[in-house]
Amino acid sequence: MGLFDRIKRVVGANVNDLISKAEDPEKMLEQAILEMQNDLVQLRQGVAQALASQKRTEKQYKDAAAETEKWQRNAQLALQKGEEDLARQALQRKKTVSETSTSLKTSLDQQTAQVETLKKNLVQLESKISEAKTKKEMLKARITAAKAQEQLGSMVGNMNTSSAMAAFERMEEKVMMQEARAQSVGELASADLETQFAQLESGSDVDDELAALKASLAPATPANQAQLPPQQQETSNTKPAENVDDDLADLKRQLDQL
Repeated sequence: MGLFDRIKRVVGANVNDLISKAEDPEKMLEQAILEMQNDLVQLRQGVAQALASQKRTEKQYKDAAAETEKWQRNAQLALQKGEEDLARQALQRKKTVSETSTSLKTSLDQQTAQVETLKKNLVQLESKISEAKTKKEMLKARITAAKAQEQLGSMVGNMNTSSAMAAFERMEEKVMMQEARAQSVGELASADLETQFAQLESGSDVDDELAALKASLAPATPANQAQLPPQQQETSNTKPAENVDDDLADLKRQLDQL
């Protein structure tokens, strides 16, 4: 393939692409119907001209036929009067007019057929234009719907749905983490509270046991024991009290070791 042929093909392809992109369906439909209507006007004019020509030829044919009959009568009259030469001349004129009449009849038949064809084409074109107008409205509605759908698809395509959903999922994950932390804190608080109550119960048992030990270790005071003077009584109570403190200290050490 030559260089110029390649350049021609490339240029032709680019021109066709530009034309295809420049075509507006609605405008093209309007233009098509306008062209069909112009063709209809021209066809009607052609039909009118053909009819006029047919009428003229038909008149000429009728005149020629009438003149042929006239010269036929003239030839008969001349023979009746004994004018044979005159009759021969009449027959000669009849022959000439008859040939013209035959030619006009052939032309008239052709024009009649042509007019009938033009009339059929006219009816078909009118029907096509009516159908085209109906289709045009339907196609315009489809074009409008297609444009709206294309615009909607473009809007949906431009939406950053994946990013928005990712952000939504991140926020959902944060909420779930916060709920989990709150649940953990609540469980820890509940555990601490149970531990405190358990310690209180344990401490209460120790205190009760300590009180019981104190009661068991307290010296008994008989009713008939003589009351000693305060100094002697203090002296007598000092040693048992010291023994109790020692026992209490031993018990505390034992408790600490538990």
